[in-house]
Amino acid sequence: MSDVPTIPSTVRRYFELAALPDQDAYFALFEDDATVEDEGAEHHGIAAIRAWRTSVPDVTYTVTGVDLTGDGATLATADISGDFPGSPVTLRFRFEYGDDGRVRVLRIRP
Repeated sequence: MSDVPTIPSTVRRYFELAALPDQDAYFALFEDDATVEDEGAEHHGIAAIRAWRTSVPDVTYTVTGVDLTGDGATLATADISGDFPGSPVTLRFRFEYGDDGRVRVLRIRP
């Protein structure tokens, strides 16, 4: 990801940790009451986000773009490859942050 120099550290860590087996560090990126939206479903709170992650196949992420919005969110585009129908796909990630800098809302869309 060195080709994307403006990527915020929380977003950088998200993509680094999402592909690793140590999920505790991954979940620490989220506020306790965070929301993740993926494939049209919302997952509220760490327990629900943890359950969602167990259904996500092992994938690799290649971040292809990062934009900072005027409202403080980060938009990232990534190519995702793995053992799932339609691989590879390009997805957009919108990260919104809480006061402590952890992820408050993550929206993942095609």
